Amino acid sequence: MSPASASDTPAVAEERRVLRAPGADVIYRIRRTHAIAPGAPIVFLHGLASNMSRWSELTRLTTLSQRHDLIRIDLLGHGESMTRRPFDTRRWREDLRLLLDSEGATTAYLVGHSLGATVAMDFAAALPARVAGLVLIDPVFREAVVPEKRHLVLGGPVFQAAARLLRVFNRLGLHRRHLPPLDLERLDQQARAALADPDPARLEAFVRHYSSAREDLRHIPHANYLQDLVEMFRPLPCLSTVSAPVLVLRSTIAGFQIEGEVARRLAEFPQVRVEPVDCHHWPVTERPLEVRRWIEEWIDEMEKAVRS
Repeated sequence: MSPASASDTPAVAEERRVLRAPGADVIYRIRRTHAIAPGAPIVFLHGLASNMSRWSELTRLTTLSQRHDLIRIDLLGHGESMTRRPFDTRRWREDLRLLLDSEGATTAYLVGHSLGATVAMDFAAALPARVAGLVLIDPVFREAVVPEKRHLVLGGPVFQAAARLLRVFNRLGLHRRHLPPLDLERLDQQARAALADPDPARLEAFVRHYSSAREDLRHIPHANYLQDLVEMFRPLPCLSTVSAPVLVLRSTIAGFQIEGEVARRLAEFPQVRVEPVDCHHWPVTERPLEVRRWIEEWIDEMEKAVRS
């Protein structure tokens, strides 16, 4: 990769937008490019129990704002798009379609981490003509989950039933009145300090804390968290219908998926490039500059191919 610098990128104000969607509004933020002939917008999709602040640092610093509108969305049930109503992957797909229609975007690049990568793949398989390209950061496939984590896959029906029961209690007014906001940019700064600690015991303790479901549940309704698990491991359709090019960034230390099964699913894409990132399951946190450069250079390459 060649060096990419954000120092020449002009500061671009971010606008908060409300997508009026059936049953509940969806909130997103957009940095509009000043380019005379902009490329397709780039939509960033967060992971499980997460929110759009996952992408605050990247969208503020990236050179991609020179040529593209940058859109961060809180998927329904998360962040500013909080709801206690039911949601699923199909609803997220429809919200994305409405967002692109609202912004007058024929196509868009979708950048997703973990659950966000699942949402991106589902959207691209269902609406391939609306996708200019996919960047999948640590995508998860139910077929590839290692045996010691298979209970998360097999527990889908139980998680779904529990989520429905909790929503009944929610409608009766039985729920937490306040959920503290989750600022992932600030948490990332703490994570990087911990990851730099030479003591392996302290590092291991932090990794356990950072990936703790108990910590996630401080910021999201229990029913929404359970629904995220259901959607994370819902079967994906065949990916051979995704005509757009795909960049996959895969962490090398995560270890909760069977490599052969991941490779088999990724091979379904007609155009796919896979690049390793030396980190755990949080490349955006642990290797922010490396991830940003991969995304910038790959999208720039795709745009050059479109213009030529």
